[in-house]
Amino acid sequence: MTAPPQRRNRLISLRRPAGRPPGKVRRRIGFAVRLVAALTLVGGLYTAFAPGMRAVADDTDLSAQALEGKRLYEVTCISCHGSNAQGVQDRGPSLVGVGSAAVEFQVNTGRMPLPRQEAQAVRRTPQLTPEQASLIGQYIQEIGGGPQMPPGDDLHTGADIARGGELFRINCSSCHAFSAGGGALSSGKSAPGMEHATDRDFYAAMLTGPSNMPVFGDNQLTPDEKRDIIAYVQNLKSDRDPGGWGLGRYGPVPEGLAIFLIGMVAIVITTLWIAGKS
Repeated sequence: MTAPPQRRNRLISLRRPAGRPPGKVRRRIGFAVRLVAALTLVGGLYTAFAPGMRAVADDTDLSAQALEGKRLYEVTCISCHGSNAQGVQDRGPSLVGVGSAAVEFQVNTGRMPLPRQEAQAVRRTPQLTPEQASLIGQYIQEIGGGPQMPPGDDLHTGADIARGGELFRINCSSCHAFSAGGGALSSGKSAPGMEHATDRDFYAAMLTGPSNMPVFGDNQLTPDEKRDIIAYVQNLKSDRDPGGWGLGRYGPVPEGLAIFLIGMVAIVITTLWIAGKS
């Protein structure tokens, strides 16, 4: 028994033709499932292979220097950065992945341990010796990895001062001024002057980017270029302004302003003197 022609035509129209693409709802569900699967896979791979997330399981994995550094860390750093250097909320950031270079810079410049919460950690008299800073840095390096410093205290001898000056003006002078005297930043922060910085301070700062400073990794500035910049800044300390009075060596703007003000005052006085004589 066959269906009437009208009913048969309606049944045929309700069937989905072969090869018709899925509806919007099915496409969206399929996209969401694939997205969740991809994010899960990426997250798993990152957790497994990211260098900043690896951690030492116990003290048996640490070297003798790192064990001594851990002892110092637990006395001077643990209250702000946590027992596993994972950081403490509203006190201090995680140190996993910062490397020994960051520890050496912060400790040897007296910025850490931080005496109180401020807009910016400033240079102070160090509370720990360079040897103690190196031990803490070794501990942080072994539990989380990160950038490390080259050996030696002299990192600029034989470098190209002229090239360093060019690189400094391009990358550093906008914050630290042309004479490396420092300058003000927003939110109560500042780019510090460099008159007391050592070669290792310079190198560690470029390598780790403390506070508002950007990180200049070896792909931004090669080790030789970092040494050139250090050589230029160290040369500024010994340059005695052979051309005359440097006005604090803050660059051409204050010098031009001083010349303008002095010149205008001289012109006004001369004009009044001439008018009085006439």
